Formats: sequence, C-alpha cells, structure tokens
Amino acid sequence: MTKRVEASETTPENTILSGDCIEVMASLPAGSVDLIFADPPYNLQLKGELHRPDNSRVDAVDDAWDRFDGFAAYDRFTRAWLSEARRVLKPEGALWVIGSYHNVFRVGAALQDAGFWILNDVIWRKSNPMPNFRGRRLTNAHETLIWAAREEGGKYAFNYEALKALNDDVQMRSDWTMPICTGAERLRDEAGRKAHPTQKPEALLHRIMVGTTKPGDLVLDPFFGSGTTGAVAKRLGRRWLGIERDAGYRAIAEARITAVTPAAADAVSVAPSRRAAPRIPFGRLVEAGLLAPGSWLSSPCGRRRAKVRADGTLVAHEVRGSIHQVGAALEGAPSCNGWTYWHFETSGGPKPIDLLRQKLRETAGG
Repeated sequence: MTKRVEASETTPENTILSGDCIEVMASLPAGSVDLIFADPPYNLQLKGELHRPDNSRVDAVDDAWDRFDGFAAYDRFTRAWLSEARRVLKPEGALWVIGSYHNVFRVGAALQDAGFWILNDVIWRKSNPMPNFRGRRLTNAHETLIWAAREEGGKYAFNYEALKALNDDVQMRSDWTMPICTGAERLRDEAGRKAHPTQKPEALLHRIMVGTTKPGDLVLDPFFGSGTTGAVAKRLGRRWLGIERDAGYRAIAEARITAVTPAAADAVSVAPSRRAAPRIPFGRLVEAGLLAPGSWLSSPCGRRRAKVRADGTLVAHEVRGSIHQVGAALEGAPSCNGWTYWHFETSGGPKPIDLLRQKLRETAGG
C-alpha cells in the first residue's frame, strides 16, 4: 500500500518521502521547487539474462520497477509524472531528465507535449562504458540528458560563467565525458553487489547544480534511488527533497546523505551570471566621471580610436553612435561588443572599458 503524503502549504525539504512519485508530487504545493533532476525507469525491455564471454552473469537492470506492459503503459506513466513535475516547479524552474535510447525519445516528446521548453540535450559520454558482450550492436557508451525550462520564455537559472570556470575557462559544451560509478563511489550491499543498478556519478549532479542552481535552491528528485542528488545538494548548500518507494533504497540514501559534510557557505557560491547583472549603459560611466567627455578610447590592437562624447556616444571620423555601433562600423562587422572592444588608457597599459562597468556595479552594490 503506497503511503500518501498529506497535502500541505509548506514543502518538505532535506528529507526522503516514501511513496509513489506521482502521488507524492500531487500532494506538494504548486510552484515550490526550483529544479528537478529525474532519473526515471528506462524501460529497458530486457529479454532473459545477459552473460559475459566467460559465462558470468552481468548485473543488469532487471528490477520490477523498470518493467512496463508495453510502450503505451510507459507513455502514460511518463505523461503523469511530467504533469506533476511541471505543476510543482516554480515559473522560473527547470527540469533535467536522463535516459538511454530505450526511453529518452519518448520522454522528450512527452516533455514538449506537456508544455516544457527544451533548452539543451547533453550527451554524457562514459569514459568506461560496459562492453557489448553479445557483439550484435555498438557499445552503448553514452546517455542523454534533456534540460528544459518549465515554459517558453521562463527565466531559468543558468550560471554560464561558473560552468566556464569549471571547464578550465572554456565555454561548456553539450557533450560531457566522465566515468560511470566505480571504486569507492559505487555503493554496495553486504554481499558486495551493487546497491542500486543505475547509480549516477556525483560529478554529473555536481555539474548540473553548479550550472543551473544557486545556494539555497530546492532540488527535487522524484526517483531518488541511492540518493546521489541529495548527497551532492547537501554538499553544495542546496536544499533537497527525494521521493522513493523502495524501503531498501531509502535506507541506503539516508545513511549516505547523513555521512556528507556540507561545504562552507562561502565555498558553494558560484560565479555570477553576467546576464543576470543589472544593465548599465555606457553613458553611466561618463556621468560617474569614470570617463571624461573628450577622452579617447582605442581598439584592442590600437589601430582604431574614438572620442567619448558627453551623451555617452562615440565619434570616430564620420561615424557616430553607441560603443557597439561605432566598433562594428569601424571593423566592417555586423555587430560588436563595445564593452570588450574599446579600451581606456591606464598606467599599466590599455584596459577594456568593461572593467569600469564592473567597478560601477560594485560601487552600486549590484
């Protein structure tokens, strides 16, 4: 008998709720969750046991929770949990869902039908995938994640600079290479068997939370399993909520998360998104006296020069306009980021005017 959580005006946090994910989500307040990470059943449709060349049995996913009576039943299940997931998300919330070729295309279509707005698909390339023992197909070396906003136009969280910093100051791509769980990270029972067949690596959840949440956000995992989402959320200063109907998995997850030591508050903040920073027109720099009317700006190579005017425009020969318009015209380009193109003189040499914008933001507390 599934235990149903009583409806409440407040959302539980930092706990595991027992029960069916659809019923439990239906009892949660609408618009209360910042991010959902979902690792639903893949509906692998396995036929019999799988063995290695030495005839040893492969520990594959053959649990009852991964079995459905055909695609129609799986689709009904998918639409039901996605409907509740969308309801509990805040308007600016987002969802990550992971799957394999067995189910991810069906889930993607259901996402769009439900009103979600797909932002990216991410290929998790496994650096140590399980071989294809039967030799009848390609080695299945990746899984697909879909990142979707609750709705088109939603102001979802995206920490672009944080992900760039995480990637050695190179823009983060949509193909992520990392190993599957092995060694000490792989949870095992007393007999040495995998405690959960589809345990995801903590590195995967770390990247997702650093990139698409902020400290204090509430992250919901409706298929909690062994608790990877909760463990990473606790370590990174995010609130978490898990839903899991299997008592054995709940016990594993609770013990795992209890052992996690949260990072210090000043260590879980991420580089702020420039998109979220307050807009500061170039003219504000002139008004604040950071650049005087009549001063000169130069291009990165020093070949182009333009004079600052009192109204916050630039003039160069016969070209007048904004810092972006003048830069584009001088370079013969369709567009130009004037904040990084134009430089002002300092005792240490030319510096981009974007430094002055950052200084003004800091002075204003923004």
